[in-house]
Amino acid sequence: MESDKIGIKLLVIIIAVVACIEAVTRCMLLMEQYPPMIIMGVARITGVVLIVLIVLVWGRGLSSIGLSPPHIMLGVKKGLIWSAILGAVTLLVFVALYVAGVDPLACIHADLPSERKDILLFFVVGAIVAPMAEEVFFRGVLYGFFRRWGVFVAVVISTLLFVIVHPIGSGIPWPQIFGGILFAVAYETAGSLAAPVIIHILGNLAIFTLSLISLAS
Repeated sequence: MESDKIGIKLLVIIIAVVACIEAVTRCMLLMEQYPPMIIMGVARITGVVLIVLIVLVWGRGLSSIGLSPPHIMLGVKKGLIWSAILGAVTLLVFVALYVAGVDPLACIHADLPSERKDILLFFVVGAIVAPMAEEVFFRGVLYGFFRRWGVFVAVVISTLLFVIVHPIGSGIPWPQIFGGILFAVAYETAGSLAAPVIIHILGNLAIFTLSLISLAS
């Protein structure tokens, strides 16, 4: 893929806009006037829309963030293939854990809402809206900018930033590290942001679904 899709001017503008959105989002969350998931969902959608507008006005169009229309369907297909392979590998690991006497569902954890009425909203925002927004920013923008110094540098820096912005408990954040690398490599090889978007969405859906099953059992 091209190594100069995102210039420094475009990067600065987008980071400034994203920072403003995050600041407003935090203030609204502190006010507690609206459900947190709705606030987060609106913030993420706003971020995506503004980034798209910015690259259309000041950048090189949607292709600069890997969303060139002619390549989207190919990216979707590759994303589905990657997801199927990852799903098969995960299933084998789960079977191995079960045979070893370990409950595989205990290894999957996501903090689901306590109220059932909030679970659907959590799935929509956490498994669909948030992954799209994160891929547009971390892979489409950040990876696209650092790609000028090579694939390795772009993967490492974009993954590091991806890990930093996620809540990290004790221990090494393997899911974020693995995910950051996987999404970047998928973007690089597919040449379309649609590939990591599909993988990210299906991955989150799987984790949330398994967490829900584990909670109900």
